[in-house]
Amino acid sequence: MKNLYIILFALFLSACGNSEKQENDEVVTSGTDLIEVTKAQFESEKMKLGSFTEQDFNKSINVNGMIDVPPQNKAKVSSFLGGYIKRTPLLIGDKVKKGQLLVTLENTEFVELQQQYAEITEQLNYLKSEYERQKTLFEEKITSQKNYLKAESTYKSAMAQSKGLQQKLRMMNINPKAVENGNFTSQINIFAPIEGTISKVNVSNGMYVSPANTILEIVDTDHLHLELSVFEKDILNVKKGQKVLFKISEASDKVIMAEVHLVGTTIDEANRTVKVHAHLENEDINLIVGMFAEAQIITNTKKGLALPVNAVGEIGNDFYTLVVNNKNDTGYNFESIKLEIGDKTEAYIEILNSDVLKDKEILVKGAFMLLNEG
Repeated sequence: MKNLYIILFALFLSACGNSEKQENDEVVTSGTDLIEVTKAQFESEKMKLGSFTEQDFNKSINVNGMIDVPPQNKAKVSSFLGGYIKRTPLLIGDKVKKGQLLVTLENTEFVELQQQYAEITEQLNYLKSEYERQKTLFEEKITSQKNYLKAESTYKSAMAQSKGLQQKLRMMNINPKAVENGNFTSQINIFAPIEGTISKVNVSNGMYVSPANTILEIVDTDHLHLELSVFEKDILNVKKGQKVLFKISEASDKVIMAEVHLVGTTIDEANRTVKVHAHLENEDINLIVGMFAEAQIITNTKKGLALPVNAVGEIGNDFYTLVVNNKNDTGYNFESIKLEIGDKTEAYIEILNSDVLKDKEILVKGAFMLLNEG
């Protein structure tokens, strides 16, 4: 096969004046600019004939970004009060539902807080009764205003303290009614604030955590999006609704579609970029938050007549393709046609002088592709 590529290359050199005949068991040049390919060679190399087609050629901006989720789809779980980890049954990757038990903390301070609430609640009945008695006496001018105001202040202060402790207990998922009945606990449970998947676990059993510590993190991946960074020189060309083509180069060559949804209005001073938020066309694609993405934002599209890249070869500074000059039962006879090319994509090259290929059969797949690489 190597001889085939060498002979094809020599064909184009022969167009400059060298008409020496090249012979090969599979491919033979005839004249100065013709190539003969046997039918057996054509089939064994899976060559293919075709014609030029109309394709889209995009003007785009190359950007980088990452897979992310909206802020409301992330949760960092911590505790309102410090404590020791009593139980944490979850691992990274576990799925949780909203309200599911995540971790149990233990601390004697929890008991002290319940004790304070129980004591102040017990005092409220007496303080309320004394306040109402002093109010009646003051209205009947039997006691002084000072005694009445003092009783009122003491009662309302205790009531505020009781309500505050009651709210703290609820935030700790402790039932105030149970505490009023004398049922104290040294443990509190923390439940999932959202549905999602555990993405980080920062604790282990017996470890002490303070309110400043993140115990674990949850991510809901139901609404993945693409967060892009666009340089300020390009940002004015980016508009809502534009198509985005991206791929996760470290994981796959598959191109994924998205659409610009939000364009930022401030520039990051550190790298002079603006954030652009894009929605995926198919949110069921298996992606992971934090994956790095290489993307193209399509800012303009035009139509053009084109050939597959495998049908075009570059010799020096010129571009050529092979067209059928003649074919019979034994094989094919190809001649080279010089091309004027325009825009390019990964799959197609725009042909500006497509009229020279009108009504011609073109070798769009085969050995010529490898010549182009050489």
